[in-house]
Amino acid sequence: MHEMMQVGSKKWQNLIYEGAKNLDIEIDKRKTEKFAIHAIELMKWNQKTNLTAITDPFEIAVKHFLDSIVPVKIIPSNASLLDIGTGGGFPGIPLKIILPSLSVTMIDASRKKVSFLKHIIRTLELKNIDALHIRAEEFANKPGVKKKFDVIISRALSSMTNFAMTALPFLNKEGAIIAMRGNVSCDDFQLLRSSVNKRQAILLDGDTEAFEISVKRYSLPYLKSDRSMVSLKKVQGSVFKVQG
Repeated sequence: MHEMMQVGSKKWQNLIYEGAKNLDIEIDKRKTEKFAIHAIELMKWNQKTNLTAITDPFEIAVKHFLDSIVPVKIIPSNASLLDIGTGGGFPGIPLKIILPSLSVTMIDASRKKVSFLKHIIRTLELKNIDALHIRAEEFANKPGVKKKFDVIISRALSSMTNFAMTALPFLNKEGAIIAMRGNVSCDDFQLLRSSVNKRQAILLDGDTEAFEISVKRYSLPYLKSDRSMVSLKKVQGSVFKVQG
């Protein structure tokens, strides 16, 4: 937190503003102020409990906040979004700030992290957003969540295929699964394709809709770190397509 104050909240907000422009995303002053409050509270709480391994204010701005807002252009207004393994609230809270009409549910297996998220939700006075202390596998057994969400997203899970398999039960008929990743290989795509083809009938109660994978490759502003945003979306037809 002290480092954040030394950097200067205004300078930090400008870093976010200019970085978002680099990503072709418009963000106003009020939203960068909310980002700054989230960041300061993250660093304050991180001194007592492990919320993030990233502690440098500059890296928090780029690796957490700017990376979190990359999907904003492919998420529909008023969508219901599930953030699995949200940690310190990424990407769920930045996306909610950018797109206030979103209905956001964040889940995490760490009680301390969920306590932090509830604190941030109250501090920022965010509406129609919740944080739950639960694992995805347990959440899937809760009434009313099957096929409920328009978007299921994660930056935390290590395996793209495991994430897709975890997310499929929550996905509605026109929804999309979004995985925020580093570099994605052809082998990753082939494994994902094979896994979905083998398990979709079981997971989706015989639903025979096809899926289309697309990938957006981008570099994080300032750091020039290569990243990928992989989306898995239901389409009509019987062919599993890969684009990008």
